[in-house]
Amino acid sequence: MFQLTTEELEKLGAEITVREIKQQPELWQEALDYYQNETERIQDFINKIKENHSRTRVIFTGAGSSAYVGDTVLPYLKEVADETAFDFQAVPTTNIVSNPKSYFKKEIPTLLVSFARSGNSPESLASVQLGQKLVDNFYQITITCAPEGKLAQKAAGDSSNLLLLMPEKSNDQGFAMTGSFTCMTLTATLVFDPLSIEKKAAHVKDMIEMAKQILDREEEIQEVVDQDYNRVIYLGSGPLAGVSREVQLKILELTAGKVATAFDTSLGFRHGPKSFIDEKSLAFLFVSNDEYTRQYDLDMLEELNADKIANTVYSIEVSQENNFSGTSFSFDTKYQELPDAYLALPYTVFGQVVSLLTALKVENKPDNPSPTGTVNRVVKGVIIHENLPE
Repeated sequence: MFQLTTEELEKLGAEITVREIKQQPELWQEALDYYQNETERIQDFINKIKENHSRTRVIFTGAGSSAYVGDTVLPYLKEVADETAFDFQAVPTTNIVSNPKSYFKKEIPTLLVSFARSGNSPESLASVQLGQKLVDNFYQITITCAPEGKLAQKAAGDSSNLLLLMPEKSNDQGFAMTGSFTCMTLTATLVFDPLSIEKKAAHVKDMIEMAKQILDREEEIQEVVDQDYNRVIYLGSGPLAGVSREVQLKILELTAGKVATAFDTSLGFRHGPKSFIDEKSLAFLFVSNDEYTRQYDLDMLEELNADKIANTVYSIEVSQENNFSGTSFSFDTKYQELPDAYLALPYTVFGQVVSLLTALKVENKPDNPSPTGTVNRVVKGVIIHENLPE
């Protein structure tokens, strides 16, 4: 797919999606460069909040894939960032809008970190309005791909709102979020990760190398996609659980629901969801680089392999001393020090490629998988109710 001409891809209805998956390594470098150029402005904004309040609630939010950005970055940041100053949470805008008083408290200083491809989703705009109405000390970081979007426009001139714009090409024109998801995830991690800029740059370099390898090894992924299946399961732990949710959504979106999907944590899957597996299932597990967590991932893989129910059980992992005994998409040991929050992004590219190839397998057009308009790039039909009780 990634070697086909523009004309060949257009005939398949896949030109936009292929281009936007392929350009992500380039976009990650742009996102890093932007972060490095804006570091002083970012740090000044965060330091101001820390000076004004002993502890601030930080809510990572968005809808759909943008919500899964928060799910992906949260576990890592709760481990490494300063939780004496910040209480990190991930709450979708769809939860906030329907139950705002569960998350916004008048007396609790709150920093709402909004992730948005277009910045025009009704729930994203309403979440901001509710926060401003309900919280006395309300701050925002707006991470968006669209400078012309309503969220970005509302940030202009607001000293309590830090606007961070993603690379121009990350504003995906395809149906499914690809570069927008990974760029926003990377940026949020860079903003709150206490590592040095030099270490962060080294991690991004590794991410870029791994993503390019995935694209170069498309034939290996195609061999898996050529199997007989109509169900796909993604599993992972920590940040990789968030990615599992994101990439299973990509299959649902790009196949318009023709392939059923499930996601879970490696440990959580045993508690009922494992019954989803049948003989036409592909089970993928994103293996952690954390030595302790990795044990649980490998236990789940070996168990699924021994069950001999799923058509294919497949690990995506960086080779270490302890590896899956079955079929794997493996990376060199040189990447074993890459934290899972950064590892999550090349793993996301792997899932995007699976979704793309699966859509074509079921004869869907990835660039426009829902021509009836049942599902849209920017959600429609949401009624925002204003009668919030006191």
